[in-house]
Amino acid sequence: MTNTQDITNRVQEQNSWVPALQQEVARVVVGQRYLVEGLLIGLLTNGHVLLEGVPGLAKTLTVKTLSSAIRTGFSRIQFTPDLLPADLIGTLIYNPREGVFTTKRGPIFSNLILADEINRAPAKVQSALLEAMQERQVTLGDTTHKLPDPFLVLATQNPLEQEGTYALPEAQLDRFMLKLKIGYPTKVEERQILDLMGTSSPKLDVLPVVEPEQIIRAREIVNSIYIDDRVKDYIVDVVFATRDPSAYKLQLAGLIRYGASPRATIALTLASRAKAFLSGRGYVTPQDVKSVGMDILRHRVAVTYEAEAEEMTSEKIIERVFANLPVP
Repeated sequence: MTNTQDITNRVQEQNSWVPALQQEVARVVVGQRYLVEGLLIGLLTNGHVLLEGVPGLAKTLTVKTLSSAIRTGFSRIQFTPDLLPADLIGTLIYNPREGVFTTKRGPIFSNLILADEINRAPAKVQSALLEAMQERQVTLGDTTHKLPDPFLVLATQNPLEQEGTYALPEAQLDRFMLKLKIGYPTKVEERQILDLMGTSSPKLDVLPVVEPEQIIRAREIVNSIYIDDRVKDYIVDVVFATRDPSAYKLQLAGLIRYGASPRATIALTLASRAKAFLSGRGYVTPQDVKSVGMDILRHRVAVTYEAEAEEMTSEKIIERVFANLPVP
């Protein structure tokens, strides 16, 4: 029998930096708690995050502020149609005087990578990035270089401007653990943004409050958080319901082109553990699974043309799955 109280005590010892980090980010970024929590789940689970939202919602500012508060490296890479893989990962430069090649590392050699408008770059650049995401290493010439730890790719894409974009293939989308949809601030938050940012030179000083080692230690605790067998079965049922809805008596026939992969099952488990860690608990509840489920699954479920004609999105399908599956 696992002693969840012991794990909870360890969680509460190790997650004391979370409120301090959230507070420091909130000094610069008004609202966006959902975005900050999603980024923390990514950090705690070593999972990459795809951010979707219109321009001007502080996506770049939030990532930059977070990296300053954690005392880690930060690289912002603007993806454009003429970007080359060498612009991202680096290249070998020949020195004719000495007759040797020297390695010039690209901006990918950092901790937090903001891949801005990832869907504007051609497929070969996206492939170079995703190799780094999956293997956490980069090959230049015949030498393999390990990427630093923590290493997290936060990619943004704009839902409105479709001209000049290359849609991310499903296999690449699947590499992102979470897809966060960023919305507009509330009226009260917008008024606070005006007070904070309404000058030509707003003060955006951020103090480092967390060391990268603390996050790496916290990951070990996250991995030990207890998940009951019934909750594990619930996670598997959620994923299977996106593949074979009729087996769960869901009226979704002909609407799903394909469901979530086994990678979704793993991601859902890890993200639920991270959610429990952020809540100061040593065990996962079905509500943890529900609260992260949409972000894990929305980019992993593809709908058919019939579903699009009926304006049935992957999000509506996932909502129906969670609404109709019995909760343990």
